[in-house]
Amino acid sequence: MSNSEKLHVAFISMGASALLAGSKLFAAMFTGSLGILSEAIHSVIDFGATIVTYLALRVSDRPADDEHHYGHAKVESVAALVETALLFLTTGWVAWEAIRRLLGEETHTVEVTWWAVAIIAGSIIIDFNRARALKRVAEKTSSEALEADALHFSSDMWSSVVVLLGLGAVWLGLPAADSIAALVVSVFIAHAGWQLGARTMNTLLDAAPAGATEIVRGLVNDVHGVLALKSIRLRPAGATMFTSIVVEVARTMPIDDIVKTKNAITAAVQERFPNADITVTANPVALDSETVFQKVMLIASRRNLAIHHLNAQQIDGRLAISFDLEVDGSMPLGEAHDKATDLEDAIRNELGSDAEVESHIEPQPDRMLQGHDAPAGLTAEVSAALLALAAAHPRLSDVHSIRLRHNEEGLFLHYHCRCSPDDTVEQIHDEIDRVEAGLKDRFQDIRRVIAHAEPLGAENHAL
Repeated sequence: MSNSEKLHVAFISMGASALLAGSKLFAAMFTGSLGILSEAIHSVIDFGATIVTYLALRVSDRPADDEHHYGHAKVESVAALVETALLFLTTGWVAWEAIRRLLGEETHTVEVTWWAVAIIAGSIIIDFNRARALKRVAEKTSSEALEADALHFSSDMWSSVVVLLGLGAVWLGLPAADSIAALVVSVFIAHAGWQLGARTMNTLLDAAPAGATEIVRGLVNDVHGVLALKSIRLRPAGATMFTSIVVEVARTMPIDDIVKTKNAITAAVQERFPNADITVTANPVALDSETVFQKVMLIASRRNLAIHHLNAQQIDGRLAISFDLEVDGSMPLGEAHDKATDLEDAIRNELGSDAEVESHIEPQPDRMLQGHDAPAGLTAEVSAALLALAAAHPRLSDVHSIRLRHNEEGLFLHYHCRCSPDDTVEQIHDEIDRVEAGLKDRFQDIRRVIAHAEPLGAENHAL
């Protein structure tokens, strides 16, 4: 729904209000009916309100800028608040005048004419159609200003019905019915003003839409990866519901998974509230189930440092941590030592100041190694030795995909093997290490042996 359509329906309502106000004032002047006069004043105020609405709509859909970060939609709420004040002023005047007439402080003769009745009947038809059209557009655009106008025309319709009944009673010989009708109209106006004022104040005070908080809470809690929902803030402004959500996630969760979790929250809320402007904040928190290894790896990862051969020991009740720290091989020792010290201090802060933390600094590969397949004869010799060594270790079977490569650092041997899926990783790794040691004893140029163990029955990985 474009802003031009909102302006169009508001402009038509402004014209309808002007027509109704003028015709009712004319009828009130010639009949002396307080009921018609109260309706006329009501319509005059409605006319002023529709002007305010029209002007507000021209401003409300302006985009956010440096001074108005949430846009200009609250202008509609201000316009609705002005209309509320006008409604209560109308109520006070009508009620006061009606009471004065009922108490005999003022005497007026009410002349019931067919054309006055026709004007009121016509206004009922116009009010009904305008209220329905405004309500339809207001619901599609979440426009408070148009909703206020719809409420005005609706209250006008019912109060016009009461005035029409009052004129009928006067025609039947009950002159007090006109003042009574005016009092009933004032009640309609006051009720409409109260409803409109309550909704407007809720918007100006940033009250969340009814039931929206619980709906959003349920959607967020259903998203995988969310540990806890810390806060929800919903702030309606025109058709937009600004939504701020803060959740907790495990600090060990990879950054990519955190982003996916935030996107999933946004998608779930957006599906339920298409006009929501959503901001999701994910705060990483430590879990009681974190292991020492997870904590150390996380600390290193946050500093963009690569570590391996991480070991943790309990030495007479004291925790001892050691690891290899990879740095650029061309880095000066002083700079590398500072990085290692910073990492060690961070680990102590996490695990306790009495923890023993030691690092071994080694150069990190900083370039792509250029190599080629080893000669066929050497590959056959190494393969035969590999098969013989593997045969001595019953957990290793079906050694295949053997490849031997040579580069400037030496020989790199790759192979696959199959093992029982019930064997532990530790058991299999121990036997693979023994095979590697045997190969390096026999072939001094072997720099690395990369073994890929697969469970029996598993599909062979593509190479």
